[in-house]
Amino acid sequence: MNHIQALQFGFKTFLKVVPWNLRPGLVISLRLSASSMGSKRTISSSSKPISAMDEDKTESKRFKPVVKENGVESVSVGLASFKNNPETIEKMTVQELRTTLRSNGLPAKGLKSELVSALKSLVEKMNGESSQAEEEEDQVQNVSTVSEVRKSKRTSKQSRLEVNTVQVDSKAVTTKKKLSVESVEVSETICVKVDSKVELSTPRNEPWTILAHKKPQKDWIPYNPRTMRPPILSRDTKCVKLLSWNVNGLRALLKLDGFSALELAQREDFDILCLQETKLQAIILITSKLGYSGAAIISRIKPLSVKYGLGIEDHDSEGRLVTAEFDSFYLVCGYVPNSGDGLKRLSYRTTEWDVSLSNYLKELEKSKPVILTGDLNCAHQEIDIYNPAGNKRSAGFTIEERESFEKNFLSKGFVDTFRKQHPGVVGYTYWGFRHGLRKTNKGWRLDYFLVSESIADQVHDSYIVPDVHGSDHCPIGLVLKL
Repeated sequence: MNHIQALQFGFKTFLKVVPWNLRPGLVISLRLSASSMGSKRTISSSSKPISAMDEDKTESKRFKPVVKENGVESVSVGLASFKNNPETIEKMTVQELRTTLRSNGLPAKGLKSELVSALKSLVEKMNGESSQAEEEEDQVQNVSTVSEVRKSKRTSKQSRLEVNTVQVDSKAVTTKKKLSVESVEVSETICVKVDSKVELSTPRNEPWTILAHKKPQKDWIPYNPRTMRPPILSRDTKCVKLLSWNVNGLRALLKLDGFSALELAQREDFDILCLQETKLQAIILITSKLGYSGAAIISRIKPLSVKYGLGIEDHDSEGRLVTAEFDSFYLVCGYVPNSGDGLKRLSYRTTEWDVSLSNYLKELEKSKPVILTGDLNCAHQEIDIYNPAGNKRSAGFTIEERESFEKNFLSKGFVDTFRKQHPGVVGYTYWGFRHGLRKTNKGWRLDYFLVSESIADQVHDSYIVPDVHGSDHCPIGLVLKL
């Protein structure tokens, strides 16, 4: 069995296995981590664990050994030991004073009286910062839901509470979150080092929930599908659910360890799946096209007709377009040409391809509404790209491409459904593989569902699925009421 036969067998088996009454489609389950599925994050280590905070209190009368200095072996006193016994500073030798000051990064020259004064000042400063931290903690406790818990001593009993730990200027500040009666484990710890203020760390498995943009506007907010998607439609509401994904090579995706089309189908429960950049040289299932790029539509709803390409020979040699006709709309799955390195194909893209595609869509629209989806290779506005200033001459964000997108599609009556639903939301669908940009959410929004204006109000949901990996793009979805 060759690769193509294996691929065909895999899809056919998937379609046979999935019960038809479940309305599934293709699903891609990559190893979704527990945290991305809503479970608690694992405990991260702090530079100073909670137990270490108690150890300082046992140091009040103990000297810490230090390396030899000028051939003389000496010891220094931990600063924590002076908090309640500052008079011990007077009893220290000159050598001990100098060693202690040096170990804390301070000058150690001068008479004994000067050294004593310097060390006392350091201890007083440390006590002042500690008091401020304790005051901030008490303020958090006052608004806590735990009203009858009183903390008399900061001891290891803190391990009986769920805590958030934030590192500020290398000092640990522990705030009480809520009482856990039956558990004695710290359930959630978030650690981040900052210079001057307390900040929450970026969620490890949900980086898209943090606003990542070099020129953010004051009213922009990050995309969070957990809170921004509308309620699921009732079962008696007639609708169709579509998913679109640039898979960046279907063979590679199917071989990916942990990938499961069935799991993604069960999770997203879609009716139609559109794929781009399949990179296949054979016809797969009912809709696909020869070419190095490749586009495909996989549907559990039988289309009335299927067409490949634009009907223009100069555009149709790369397998970039598939059209499926359904009862109430045309679905066009497209992979728009990239302008390429050095913008070599910029002119072709903006003056030939975009114009021809626009005319093709308007011709289809004479019969019924049109849905265009896929990788359209254009970040339309500055909100659609992390670094707009640095990419003005990059393929996908040139003035020419953005103006062409506006002129040939939006101005012709096609609606960007995601932007219509989320006008001030920063949400990306593509992150370059280099430098781990997906982990920091430094991306582009290149994938779209554009619909005819006549059905724009029928869109119930237009969304991004940012937690699905396996490609440099993530899937996008559309729920359309019929």
